[in-house]
Amino acid sequence: MSYAEQTTVTAEKSRGEIERILQKYGADQFMYGWDKDRALLQFRAENRYVKFELVMPDRHDREFTHTPSRNTPRSDEQAQKAWEQATRQKWRALALVIKAKLEAVESGITEFEAEFLAHVVLPDGLTVGEWITPQVQMAYDSGEMPKMLGM
Repeated sequence: MSYAEQTTVTAEKSRGEIERILQKYGADQFMYGWDKDRALLQFRAENRYVKFELVMPDRHDREFTHTPSRNTPRSDEQAQKAWEQATRQKWRALALVIKAKLEAVESGITEFEAEFLAHVVLPDGLTVGEWITPQVQMAYDSGEMPKMLGM
């Protein structure tokens, strides 16, 4: 069972909670936006821009259009409700992740950079994770270390 799989907290309330969490832990900028299949949340804290991209569930996925037990078609209303539930779950999980990371930093368990490194935005708009992931794969494939950032 996934975290918050049965949550009744709306996506809007979760986004508001994330914004309040960020303010509590010292973020000084926050933005949110979306398009048809993803949501983007970005903030600035500790002089770093941090970006989370949340891939949203596809409304037309069989997971929502058909029942899980008998694989029978759902009504449009039932499919919409199932999709909304999955969307609420994603936002609750993101709120949990952000709060846990910031609390770990606040408690001295870890450092901000270590906790958010994959999501830190580089000058070209990519996150560290987007930039390094292909290089890690190349390193494994070739057995050679990638060049340093900016070299």
